[in-house]
Amino acid sequence: MKEIIAIVRMNKTGATKKALVDAGVAGFTAFKVMGRGQLIDDPAIVAERKAKMMALAGADEQDAEVLIDGFLDGHRLFPRRLFTILAHDEDVTTIIDAIMSANRTENGVGDGKIIVVPMLDAIRVRTGESGEEAV
Repeated sequence: MKEIIAIVRMNKTGATKKALVDAGVAGFTAFKVMGRGQLIDDPAIVAERKAKMMALAGADEQDAEVLIDGFLDGHRLFPRRLFTILAHDEDVTTIIDAIMSANRTENGVGDGKIIVVPMLDAIRVRTGESGEEAV
């Protein structure tokens, strides 16, 4: 048994839910979370992203620049969605593939993380079943 934890962009929540259902996942839990990944150290990438974000920001460039700098220098947390899925060992690869296909973008940075951890036990409260039967 495994627990799969996936942290994805908020705008990918619907696509992730659909991908999980299409992959045959019986149940999962989703939480709104805040966090950030690894900072980008390459000045060229930072400048490119800042230019893109400024272009999208529109009229109020001064406020936009403060906000964008906060995103790029690590002071700001990003809203994300955290999914937890309990899975049988043989289903893990299918579930990971579904999550990755729903969340992979062209730019790649910030697409999310998937963490797979072993699960010692699970108990279904309603029936008292434990182990594989509870998943």
